[in-house]
Order: sequence, then C-alpha cells, then structure tokens
Amino acid sequence: MSNNESFIDEVTEEVRRERLFGYLKRYGWIGIAGVIALVGGAAYYEWDKSVKRADAEVYGDALLAAMDAPDAVARQKALMAVDGTGDRAALKVLLAAGEAYASADAAARTEALAALKAVAEDGAVSPVWRDLASLRWLIAPGAGHEPAARQAGLEALAAPGRAFRPLALEQLAFDKVAAGEREAALADFRTLQTSTEAPTGLRGRAGQMIVILGGDAPLPAQN
Repeated sequence: MSNNESFIDEVTEEVRRERLFGYLKRYGWIGIAGVIALVGGAAYYEWDKSVKRADAEVYGDALLAAMDAPDAVARQKALMAVDGTGDRAALKVLLAAGEAYASADAAARTEALAALKAVAEDGAVSPVWRDLASLRWLIAPGAGHEPAARQAGLEALAAPGRAFRPLALEQLAFDKVAAGEREAALADFRTLQTSTEAPTGLRGRAGQMIVILGGDAPLPAQN
C-alpha cells in the first residue's frame, strides 16, 4: 500500500470517529434514556408483581382463616365477610355456597343462591367464574328454578367452547331422564362418553348411564 493510500485511510478513519463522537453527543441521550426506561420498567414490573403477590397472599390467608370457623354456617358467614371484588369475590362466594349447601340452614342456602346469581351476572367477573357461578346457581338443590329457565341456562353453558360444557351437558341429560326423554338423554350421554373435554370420571358416569338406559356404550375417547 502506498503512503498516499495509507494517509487517506487514516483520514477516513478519523472522520468516522469524529462523526461517531458527534452522533453520540447529539443523540446518545436517546440510548441512555432507553436503557433507563428498560431498567425502570423491569424494576416497576418486579415491584408490581411482588405487591400483587403479597396482596393475593393476604386474601388467601383471610379465606383460610374463614374456613377455620367451627361449622358450615359460620364458615359461610366468615367467607362472605372477607373483602373482595371481581374474581376474588367470585371465589369467596363459590366457597361460601359450598358451605351453605353442606348445612341444613335454609337462610344460608337462600343467601348463597342470591350471591351466586349476583356473581353470574357481574360483568366485572371473568367469564369462567361467571359460568361456574351460573352452573352452581342452576343446579343448587331446592333452588326452585322453572324447568324452562333451568334448561335454557344449562343449554347456554353447554354450548361448544364454554368452560363447563361437559358438566352442563350431564345435567341436561339427567333432566331428560327425569322427564322420560330416553333417546334424547342417550344422545347427550353418548356425546359425553366420547368427549375429550369431559373428565375421566364424567365419561365413566356417562357410559354407565348409557348401559342403564339400555344403550350400548361406545369405546371411550382417547385423551
């Protein structure tokens, strides 16, 4: 390489360095701000996560303390007294309803029904919790729902894609058995018996009901 070429290369490199230095002076703050934003965002995310985790632990401890009450009615009242909104309220209501229906207290059961209905209709609650509350409300013993209203509610929950479709379909099938609609009940039980959505125990019950109703149980679906 000639001296001229070497000199040109040195000058070119120096120009590049000066330009880079100029860019850093003019625009380097953008990169620094970006780094600060990333670090700050990560720190805020960790802080927010820890606060939410601690808050959830406090709520969980309150539910556990309520479950330590001496009897079912006392546990129901203690659970309902726990402060919570949205999905948290749904959880406490479902737990409280379980306690109410484990007792023979008519007032506790009436209160549980009203609370379940309120959760099922609460738009601030996630769909899966609303569906579960609706199912519990519809099938609660002694709820006194009109047959047509109960059927319409269960059919909505049994629609494809709904979280508790297998359980709702099973209830519809039992209702058809009670109404003497053997073939319609068999069709529902066959759907359940071959469903990959249904738990193993539910598929087993469906197969038993098919045999009881005089049908031939198909082979169980593979998970």
